[in-house]
Amino acid sequence: MKRALLAVVTTVIGLVLLLSFKPHDVTGATTQPPAAIAQTHASATPSPTTTEKSATTQKSAASRTVDGDAVDTRWGPVQVRISVSGGKISDVQVLQAPSENRRDVEINNRALPVLQEEALSAQSAQIDSVSGATYTSDGYTRSLQSAIDRAGL
Repeated sequence: MKRALLAVVTTVIGLVLLLSFKPHDVTGATTQPPAAIAQTHASATPSPTTTEKSATTQKSAASRTVDGDAVDTRWGPVQVRISVSGGKISDVQVLQAPSENRRDVEINNRALPVLQEEALSAQSAQIDSVSGATYTSDGYTRSLQSAIDRAGL
């Protein structure tokens, strides 16, 4: 009797866990990327070369943009561009973020503005991850750090 009860309880627990599992949508459904990503893709320019970097380093007070590395994450690449003015980060734009499906877009529409606000506030890549967007947050901070390093901040 105890074995039968244990088997029933284990089965019920397994079913509850199985039915509560919500996998990442990998159906390949096409959706529109977040507005911030779409806008920056249209205006994307290549990263500065070494010669351009040394020239822009001399003009630290001038406004300039620097692209971070494209960081591959589990759900796709993340890349940011920073605008530097007066030796401080004045803006952070997302050049690439996962946008293969509706769930990616939903997560990034919520997470990317928070990450941007935190980066501008901290003036560094030492920012908190956004709950529910761990991979995007990690890619964002790594790309941001590479842009900060390239900018010499």
